[in-house]
Amino acid sequence: MISSFSEPIYCPNLSCPEPRNTFGRQHCAACETNLIYRYLWAVGPAAEEVPAGKVIADRYFVIAPQLWLESRPSIPPSVPEQLPDSIAPYLHLYPQRLHTPEVYGFCSVGEEPEATEVLLLENVPVNNFGSLHPSILEAWAHTGAARQVYWLWQMLQLWTPLSEQGVAASLLVPENLRVEGWRVRLLQLHPGNFVPTVKDLGDVWSGLVESAAPEVQSRLGEICLFMRRSSMNLEAIALELNDLLLEQAALLPLHLEVVGMTDTGPQRAKNEDSCYPTAADLQFSKTSDGDKLIPYLTMVCDGVGGHEGGEVASQLAVQSLKALVQNLLAEIAEQEELMTPEMVIKQLEEIVRVVNNVISNQNNEQGKELRQRMGTTLVMALQLPQKIKVSDDLPSNNSHELYLINVGDSRAYWIGKNYCQRLTVDDDVASREVKLGHSLYWETQLRSDAGALTQALGTRDGDFLRPTIQRFILEEEGLLLLCSDGLADNDWVEQSWENYGPPVLEGQMSLEAAVQSWISLANEKNGYDNTSVVATYCRTSPEKLVLFPPASAPTSAAVSAPVSLQSVSLPMSGSASLQKTGKIPESQLSESSKQLLYPETAPAPEPVQKQQSKRWLPLLGLLGLMLAFTGLGLWVRSLQSPQPEPEQLPPPPETSVPSPAENPSPGSQSPSPGAESSSPSPESTPAEIPAPSPESTSGESPSPSPESTSGESPSPSPESTPAEIPAPEAETPSPSPQ
Repeated sequence: MISSFSEPIYCPNLSCPEPRNTFGRQHCAACETNLIYRYLWAVGPAAEEVPAGKVIADRYFVIAPQLWLESRPSIPPSVPEQLPDSIAPYLHLYPQRLHTPEVYGFCSVGEEPEATEVLLLENVPVNNFGSLHPSILEAWAHTGAARQVYWLWQMLQLWTPLSEQGVAASLLVPENLRVEGWRVRLLQLHPGNFVPTVKDLGDVWSGLVESAAPEVQSRLGEICLFMRRSSMNLEAIALELNDLLLEQAALLPLHLEVVGMTDTGPQRAKNEDSCYPTAADLQFSKTSDGDKLIPYLTMVCDGVGGHEGGEVASQLAVQSLKALVQNLLAEIAEQEELMTPEMVIKQLEEIVRVVNNVISNQNNEQGKELRQRMGTTLVMALQLPQKIKVSDDLPSNNSHELYLINVGDSRAYWIGKNYCQRLTVDDDVASREVKLGHSLYWETQLRSDAGALTQALGTRDGDFLRPTIQRFILEEEGLLLLCSDGLADNDWVEQSWENYGPPVLEGQMSLEAAVQSWISLANEKNGYDNTSVVATYCRTSPEKLVLFPPASAPTSAAVSAPVSLQSVSLPMSGSASLQKTGKIPESQLSESSKQLLYPETAPAPEPVQKQQSKRWLPLLGLLGLMLAFTGLGLWVRSLQSPQPEPEQLPPPPETSVPSPAENPSPGSQSPSPGAESSSPSPESTPAEIPAPSPESTSGESPSPSPESTSGESPSPSPESTPAEIPAPEAETPSPSPQ
């Protein structure tokens, strides 16, 4: 689309000697700077009348009605000195930027004196090719039940903040609701000419329910009826919808793989970052008692306070949070009822405040004041494996809830195959000024104190702390990336995600290699700071096995060798090779962290190829046994008399081959579809999750069965080798003609 324009697009580098570039280029021809294709949504009737192909103000190219492309991103747009009241909702809703657009500027359309000021919005639901994402109406009938309910749940969560700003009518216009994968996005904010109610939202939902997936249609219809009753409050409706959402999400498989690294960087003398889990945590979990927080808990802390103790604050936060989250998971595991999102958020808020006060009290004991006080940022993700009863026939399973907590400017991103979404909003001066309605975001970036933190753990008493806590549902394949500003500064995640995220999701790159690449990129581009990166691969589909080609099939002596992701898309712990590199030092608090580790768990399942090889052994053994008995029968028949005595027949040769009941065929040996996709409980570790069978690729039953355990579908222990399993020839010796 954009290659059809003959107009130039300009390099954002102000010092570029030749900023003019032709459309379609990704890098400046003169200085190799990444070119910015910023798509804008023009609001208002005047913008609707501008035809496609027209150039406005010598900088905006009209791609389609109301869809404009900025060709001079280095030049600030026009903004009045006094911001109009009409854009106040956009500014106040900046914390909801995951779903709502942002104000970019204004542009005059038409000839004076009839010219009209058109509002331009950025962060709009437009893909990289300049096309709007589909409306919820367009995408509704082509998506699954869990995502349909998830979209409605997001709309319900937006209802209150939009109502407070007088723009809840934005949720009543289906064409205004756009979807990008799992995420619901608004094209613009509509004030409306009346005050909408939940009943109005229920009326809109009723049209969608008519074509909803059969498994949720009836329940959604009941919820719509509840919404039309004036006696039903928003909280009661949210509870009903949440129960349905968790039930549908629990039917999906879920496997988590995590890798974390932290690096001092080329210019710093010490590392004030801390993260969890590190390579040392993963290795310790594999070789010792096991850490039941892995892979559910991940976090990154960036210490502030310089030589006054930033590194102490970040490490203290990580260790304290681990202990408190462990207690929370244990408490939730003992409860029979599901803990509501509101209750979980309250618990997490209290945990964060307790950790804040631990650091704050240490500051007080040391007499530190103002800038001397140590503190730390926090971005933490907790996959809460609550158990939910799907039906009387299906046992409880992981509810797929992900809680994201952030304080400060460490960030979280969700990376899919086609997009990168920033999930968090920084606690800094720039964001504060936008939320207060004082200025636009790009304007605040011109301030010298734009990146100054407004919140951090430990700098003040917990009563003044306002952590941001969000709840998501893991219902699609993707990477959850947590990082400190050593990587996030200058938008290097946004610029690099395509190089590492999709290759991991497609099995072309290991998660460990991607994390190491991000660390290296941060050291090269933002080398003035420490960098921490923790990535979690969230897989919601069965493993896809790729058999070895005959020329490269492993021998029995090499079956237990490590397997690369090029052969099998099997999650890798990443810890073993990290230990070999020696690049990631053990945490300074690793000794004290041993107190937080737990009883020994089941050994980790061996690589899938090894199990695959062993599953063929019983079949080969049975085949050899059948051939042996056939040969035996022919030999006996040639020796026997015309009237043989049955008792004179030689007995069958003794064999060590187990009966089919003891050693079933590959089809019956593999775990049931429910067992293969069962999600881990809070007490389980990756070692307790059985590896899927080959049948898991068929997609016949993606529904997990939480009651199935590794004991019900055993896999060989990592210590077993092919030598311990008798070869088929040794098990079924051919009878001697003697």
